[in-house]
Amino acid sequence: MKKEAILLTVVVLLSAAGFAHAQDELKGSIDLTYQSKYIWRGFDVYNDKSAVQTSINLDLFGSGFGVGLTGHRANSSGYENTERWDYMVYYGSKLFEDEMYATNWRMGYVQYNYPDNSSHTRRSLDLSELHWILSWPNICPAGVVPSYVLVKLWPYNGGTLGDNASGWAHIFMLDYGLKVPGILPDTDEQVLRLHTELVYNDGVHPLGDYAPNVDSDWSNIVFGVETDFDLGNNLSLTPGLYQQISMDDSVDDEDETWVNLSLKYKF
Repeated sequence: MKKEAILLTVVVLLSAAGFAHAQDELKGSIDLTYQSKYIWRGFDVYNDKSAVQTSINLDLFGSGFGVGLTGHRANSSGYENTERWDYMVYYGSKLFEDEMYATNWRMGYVQYNYPDNSSHTRRSLDLSELHWILSWPNICPAGVVPSYVLVKLWPYNGGTLGDNASGWAHIFMLDYGLKVPGILPDTDEQVLRLHTELVYNDGVHPLGDYAPNVDSDWSNIVFGVETDFDLGNNLSLTPGLYQQISMDDSVDDEDETWVNLSLKYKF
Protein backbone atom coordinates (compact mmCIF):
# COMPACT_ATOMS: atom_id res chain seq x y z
CA MET A 1 0.00 0.00 0.00
CA LYS A 2 2.93 2.33 0.65
CA LYS A 3 4.15 2.00 -2.96
CA GLU A 4 0.60 2.33 -4.27
CA ALA A 5 0.06 5.55 -2.30
CA ILE A 6 3.35 7.03 -3.52
CA LEU A 7 2.60 6.04 -7.10
CA LEU A 8 -0.92 7.47 -6.90
CA THR A 9 0.40 10.77 -5.58
CA VAL A 10 3.03 11.02 -8.30
CA VAL A 11 0.45 10.24 -10.98
CA VAL A 12 -1.96 12.85 -9.60
CA LEU A 13 0.72 15.53 -9.40
CA LEU A 14 2.14 14.81 -12.85
CA SER A 15 -1.30 14.60 -14.43
CA ALA A 16 -2.38 17.86 -12.83
CA ALA A 17 0.85 19.56 -13.85
CA GLY A 18 0.64 18.30 -17.42
CA PHE A 19 -2.99 19.27 -17.93
CA ALA A 20 -2.56 22.64 -16.27
CA HIS A 21 0.52 23.37 -18.38
CA ALA A 22 -1.48 22.58 -21.48
CA GLN A 23 -4.05 25.12 -20.32
CA ASP A 24 -1.32 27.58 -19.26
CA GLU A 25 -2.99 27.60 -15.83
CA LEU A 26 -0.50 25.86 -13.55
CA LYS A 27 -0.13 27.63 -10.20
CA GLY A 28 1.52 26.39 -7.07
CA SER A 29 4.61 26.47 -4.90
CA ILE A 30 7.69 24.48 -3.92
CA ASP A 31 8.98 24.92 -0.39
CA LEU A 32 12.08 23.89 1.56
CA THR A 33 12.00 24.59 5.31
CA TYR A 34 14.59 24.16 8.07
CA GLN A 35 13.03 23.65 11.52
CA SER A 36 15.07 23.86 14.73
CA LYS A 37 12.37 21.55 16.16
CA TYR A 38 9.49 19.77 14.48
CA ILE A 39 6.42 20.55 16.59
CA TRP A 40 3.19 19.01 15.28
CA ARG A 41 -0.03 19.99 17.09
CA GLY A 42 1.83 20.25 20.36
CA PHE A 43 4.01 17.14 20.00
CA ASP A 44 7.80 17.45 19.86
CA VAL A 45 8.05 14.71 17.23
CA TYR A 46 11.86 14.45 17.02
CA ASN A 47 12.68 15.18 20.68
CA ASP A 48 14.33 18.59 20.29
CA LYS A 49 16.18 17.55 17.12
CA SER A 50 16.08 19.76 14.04
CA ALA A 51 14.29 18.69 10.86
CA VAL A 52 13.85 19.50 7.19
CA GLN A 53 10.45 19.80 5.55
CA THR A 54 9.93 19.77 1.79
CA SER A 55 6.63 20.35 0.01
CA ILE A 56 4.96 20.96 -3.31
CA ASN A 57 1.44 22.29 -3.69
CA LEU A 58 -0.59 22.65 -6.88
CA ASP A 59 -3.70 24.80 -7.31
CA LEU A 60 -5.75 23.15 -10.05
CA PHE A 61 -6.80 25.91 -12.45
CA GLY A 62 -7.93 28.31 -9.73
CA SER A 63 -10.97 26.10 -9.17
CA GLY A 64 -10.51 25.66 -5.43
CA PHE A 65 -9.20 22.13 -5.86
CA GLY A 66 -5.60 21.43 -4.92
CA VAL A 67 -3.13 18.63 -4.22
CA GLY A 68 -0.01 18.60 -2.09
CA LEU A 69 2.93 16.47 -1.02
CA THR A 70 4.98 17.20 2.13
CA GLY A 71 7.94 15.31 3.59
CA HIS A 72 9.33 15.49 7.14
CA ARG A 73 12.75 14.17 8.12
CA ALA A 74 14.90 14.63 11.22
CA ASN A 75 18.47 15.87 10.73
CA SER A 76 19.73 13.34 13.30
CA SER A 77 20.01 9.57 13.03
CA GLY A 78 17.69 7.30 14.99
CA TYR A 79 14.44 8.72 13.61
CA GLU A 80 14.29 6.95 10.27
CA ASN A 81 11.17 5.00 11.29
CA THR A 82 9.30 8.25 11.89
CA GLU A 83 10.18 9.93 8.62
CA ARG A 84 6.78 10.94 7.23
CA TRP A 85 5.19 11.87 3.91
CA ASP A 86 1.84 13.65 3.79
CA TYR A 87 -0.37 13.25 0.71
CA MET A 88 -3.19 15.79 0.56
CA VAL A 89 -6.13 16.68 -1.65
CA TYR A 90 -8.47 19.56 -0.80
CA TYR A 91 -11.20 21.87 -1.99
CA GLY A 92 -11.98 25.36 -0.75
CA SER A 93 -14.21 28.29 -1.56
CA LYS A 94 -15.77 31.48 -0.14
CA LEU A 95 -19.21 32.35 1.18
CA PHE A 96 -20.86 35.77 1.67
CA GLU A 97 -17.80 37.54 0.21
CA ASP A 98 -19.11 41.10 0.61
CA GLU A 99 -20.53 40.65 4.11
CA MET A 100 -19.01 41.18 7.52
CA TYR A 101 -19.47 37.44 8.15
CA ALA A 102 -17.68 36.44 4.92
CA THR A 103 -16.38 32.90 5.36
CA ASN A 104 -13.43 31.17 3.74
CA TRP A 105 -13.67 27.40 4.01
CA ARG A 106 -11.65 24.37 2.99
CA MET A 107 -12.14 20.63 3.33
CA GLY A 108 -9.20 18.28 2.88
CA TYR A 109 -8.07 14.68 3.15
CA VAL A 110 -4.53 13.77 4.22
CA GLN A 111 -2.77 10.41 4.35
CA TYR A 112 0.17 10.37 6.77
CA ASN A 113 2.57 7.74 5.43
CA TYR A 114 5.61 6.41 7.31
CA PRO A 115 7.62 4.64 4.56
CA ASP A 116 9.65 2.47 6.96
CA ASN A 117 6.48 1.15 8.64
CA SER A 118 4.47 -0.88 6.14
CA SER A 119 0.75 -0.12 6.08
CA HIS A 120 0.11 -3.87 5.64
CA THR A 121 1.20 -4.65 9.21
CA ARG A 122 -0.87 -4.42 12.35
CA ARG A 123 1.68 -2.03 13.85
CA SER A 124 1.60 0.43 10.97
CA LEU A 125 1.91 4.10 11.86
CA ASP A 126 -0.02 5.35 8.82
CA LEU A 127 -2.97 7.62 9.55
CA SER A 128 -5.83 9.19 7.61
CA GLU A 129 -7.22 12.63 8.31
CA LEU A 130 -10.22 14.69 7.31
CA HIS A 131 -10.16 18.37 8.21
CA TRP A 132 -12.47 21.33 7.84
CA ILE A 133 -11.06 24.88 8.04
CA LEU A 134 -13.26 27.96 8.52
CA SER A 135 -11.97 31.55 8.71
CA TRP A 136 -13.66 34.94 8.89
CA PRO A 137 -11.47 37.68 7.31
CA ASN A 138 -13.96 40.57 7.66
CA ILE A 139 -15.49 39.93 11.05
CA CYS A 140 -13.05 42.09 13.04
CA PRO A 141 -12.62 45.75 11.97
CA ALA A 142 -9.15 45.79 13.55
CA GLY A 143 -7.95 43.18 11.04
CA VAL A 144 -7.69 40.15 13.33
CA VAL A 145 -8.76 37.00 11.46
CA PRO A 146 -10.21 34.15 13.58
CA SER A 147 -10.21 30.60 12.25
CA TYR A 148 -11.40 27.20 13.43
CA VAL A 149 -10.09 23.79 12.35
CA LEU A 150 -11.92 20.52 12.99
CA VAL A 151 -9.77 17.41 12.54
CA LYS A 152 -10.73 13.73 12.45
CA LEU A 153 -7.89 11.16 12.53
CA TRP A 154 -8.04 7.38 12.22
CA PRO A 155 -5.68 4.48 11.33
CA TYR A 156 -5.10 4.20 7.58
CA ASN A 157 -5.04 0.40 7.75
CA GLY A 158 -8.61 0.13 9.00
CA GLY A 159 -8.47 0.59 12.75
CA THR A 160 -6.08 -2.06 14.05
CA LEU A 161 -3.93 0.41 15.99
CA GLY A 162 -6.47 1.11 18.70
CA ASP A 163 -7.72 4.22 20.45
CA ASN A 164 -4.40 6.12 20.35
CA ALA A 165 -4.69 6.54 16.58
CA SER A 166 -8.34 7.55 16.35
CA GLY A 167 -10.04 10.71 17.51
CA TRP A 168 -10.65 14.41 17.03
CA ALA A 169 -8.75 17.66 17.40
CA HIS A 170 -10.10 21.21 17.63
CA ILE A 171 -7.81 24.13 16.74
CA PHE A 172 -8.74 27.76 17.37
CA MET A 173 -6.55 30.37 15.64
CA LEU A 174 -6.08 34.13 15.43
CA ASP A 175 -3.98 35.87 12.76
CA TYR A 176 -3.02 39.50 12.26
CA GLY A 177 -0.79 41.27 9.74
CA LEU A 178 1.21 43.97 11.51
CA LYS A 179 2.69 46.55 9.14
CA VAL A 180 6.09 47.96 10.12
CA PRO A 181 8.68 50.08 8.28
CA GLY A 182 10.65 48.19 5.65
CA ILE A 183 13.60 46.15 6.91
CA LEU A 184 15.47 45.70 3.63
CA PRO A 185 16.74 48.56 1.44
CA ASP A 186 14.23 49.93 -1.08
CA THR A 187 11.27 48.52 0.84
CA ASP A 188 8.77 50.92 2.40
CA GLU A 189 6.79 48.36 4.40
CA GLN A 190 7.17 44.94 5.99
CA VAL A 191 4.26 42.78 7.17
CA LEU A 192 4.78 40.71 10.31
CA ARG A 193 2.26 37.87 10.43
CA LEU A 194 1.29 37.32 14.06
CA HIS A 195 -0.29 33.95 14.80
CA THR A 196 -1.69 32.18 17.82
CA GLU A 197 -3.47 28.85 18.14
CA LEU A 198 -5.08 26.85 20.93
CA VAL A 199 -5.42 23.07 20.51
CA TYR A 200 -7.83 20.62 22.10
CA ASN A 201 -6.69 17.03 21.55
CA ASP A 202 -9.25 14.26 22.00
CA GLY A 203 -6.65 11.63 22.86
CA VAL A 204 -4.77 11.22 19.53
CA HIS A 205 -1.00 10.68 19.23
CA PRO A 206 0.71 10.93 15.80
CA LEU A 207 2.52 7.62 16.47
CA GLY A 208 -0.57 5.68 17.52
CA ASP A 209 0.04 2.63 19.70
CA TYR A 210 3.80 3.18 19.58
CA ALA A 211 3.27 6.09 21.99
CA PRO A 212 1.88 6.59 25.52
CA ASN A 213 -1.80 7.33 26.07
CA VAL A 214 -2.85 10.91 25.42
CA ASP A 215 -5.39 12.77 27.55
CA SER A 216 -8.52 14.33 26.09
CA ASP A 217 -7.73 17.88 27.12
CA TRP A 218 -6.46 21.30 26.06
CA SER A 219 -2.93 20.40 24.98
CA ASN A 220 -1.07 23.59 24.02
CA ILE A 221 -1.14 27.18 22.88
CA VAL A 222 1.32 28.59 20.33
CA PHE A 223 2.40 32.17 19.63
CA GLY A 224 4.36 32.91 16.48
CA VAL A 225 5.59 35.62 14.15
CA GLU A 226 6.92 35.34 10.61
CA THR A 227 7.54 37.58 7.62
CA ASP A 228 8.43 37.26 3.94
CA PHE A 229 11.48 38.70 2.19
CA ASP A 230 11.05 38.97 -1.56
CA LEU A 231 14.21 37.69 -3.29
CA GLY A 232 12.86 38.31 -6.79
CA ASN A 233 11.96 35.86 -9.56
CA ASN A 234 9.01 34.50 -7.51
CA LEU A 235 11.38 33.42 -4.74
CA SER A 236 10.87 34.37 -1.09
CA LEU A 237 12.62 33.73 2.22
CA THR A 238 10.47 33.41 5.36
CA PRO A 239 11.94 33.30 8.88
CA GLY A 240 9.63 32.47 11.78
CA LEU A 241 9.87 32.38 15.57
CA TYR A 242 7.44 30.36 17.72
CA GLN A 243 6.75 29.78 21.41
CA GLN A 244 4.57 26.96 22.72
CA ILE A 245 3.05 26.80 26.17
CA SER A 246 2.38 23.11 26.83
CA MET A 247 -0.65 22.47 29.00
CA ASP A 248 -0.88 18.66 29.05
CA ASP A 249 2.09 16.45 29.94
CA SER A 250 0.81 13.52 27.87
CA VAL A 251 1.38 15.67 24.76
CA ASP A 252 4.49 17.58 25.87
CA ASP A 253 5.86 17.95 29.38
CA GLU A 254 7.79 21.17 28.66
CA ASP A 255 7.34 24.47 26.86
CA GLU A 256 8.98 24.78 23.45
CA THR A 257 10.72 27.52 21.48
CA TRP A 258 11.78 27.01 17.87
CA VAL A 259 12.56 28.78 14.62
CA ASN A 260 11.74 27.99 10.99
CA LEU A 261 13.50 29.23 7.87
CA SER A 262 11.65 28.62 4.59
CA LEU A 263 12.65 29.14 0.98
CA LYS A 264 9.63 29.16 -1.33
CA TYR A 265 9.26 29.37 -5.09
CA LYS A 266 5.84 30.29 -6.50
CA PHE A 267 4.81 29.58 -10.07
